[in-house]
Amino acid sequence: MSKLKINLACWDYDRTRALMDGRVQIDGVDLNYFNLPVEETFFRMLRNREFDVAEMSLSSYTVSLFRDSPFIAIPIFPSRMFRHSCIYVNADAGINSPTDLIGKKIGTPEYQMTAPVWIRGTLAEHYGVPIDSVTYYTGGEEEPGRPEKLKLDLPERIKIQPIEAHQTLSSMLETGEIDALHTARAPSSFYKKNGKVKRLFTNFQDVELDYYRQTGIFPIMHTLVMRRELYESNRWLAQSLYKAFVESQRHAYEDLRETAALKIMHPLLLGSLETAIDAMGQDFWPYGFEENRATLSKFLNYHYQSGLSKSLLKPEDLFAPEALESFKI
Repeated sequence: MSKLKINLACWDYDRTRALMDGRVQIDGVDLNYFNLPVEETFFRMLRNREFDVAEMSLSSYTVSLFRDSPFIAIPIFPSRMFRHSCIYVNADAGINSPTDLIGKKIGTPEYQMTAPVWIRGTLAEHYGVPIDSVTYYTGGEEEPGRPEKLKLDLPERIKIQPIEAHQTLSSMLETGEIDALHTARAPSSFYKKNGKVKRLFTNFQDVELDYYRQTGIFPIMHTLVMRRELYESNRWLAQSLYKAFVESQRHAYEDLRETAALKIMHPLLLGSLETAIDAMGQDFWPYGFEENRATLSKFLNYHYQSGLSKSLLKPEDLFAPEALESFKI
């Protein structure tokens, strides 16, 4: 029997590398892996639906469910990250604590991006900065001319201002044209180290670990989606993909824990790994539905509060039912 030919777009992660190099096979699938940066994958999938399966912004996917719902997800999360480290401020803007952000001009490459959804929600819930208490400036972080990938219909209380076609958020943060930036990628103006741009939370590692100890949440950034028509014709594919991504992740866990020789180019890896395990457990990057129900519920609340969801979804609404649970022996 011939295998189903599948085009998959995903970045070169340690947790997906065994799929990319062929060490892990997907049951019933002949895989063509496109190793693409996330911005390209999202753009091509959301605009033109070019791939059969793709890594996808959790926020963009959730927005799509209120449109023509072209995709369906499985509970695989190739990207997760605490985002306290991703709030940058102009050093002369008088922002020394989170509440100083109220009333300020805040850059964000796209309002619907997952990282800023988490940042806005966390600032509102834990630091008293209401989502609608600032003006958001949207546009390219490093290159001018970046529009929202999805057309948004937001409540009037959310104030959005696109930047000029020639401007970038990174340079505007450096010059003080905006006061702060919520982003996923660190802006180049931060790496100049000229004192113009700094992090809001300079001790972000301590803040992020404390956040996890309080909430048990390791924020999910991306999930894995299939084109809905492909899924409807091949319902078995959801479980095949889920099993393969779990197996590929197992290889990454083993590489991290290898002590004979460091497989990961990080000289302090073992200490960092033991810190993560002490705080978060052995499976600190869990895949699957039940293990992530609380995190998904929190995200969906933040998404709704941001005006991006027209109604409050439940975590079950996101995923193919075939991937919600696995068989037991």
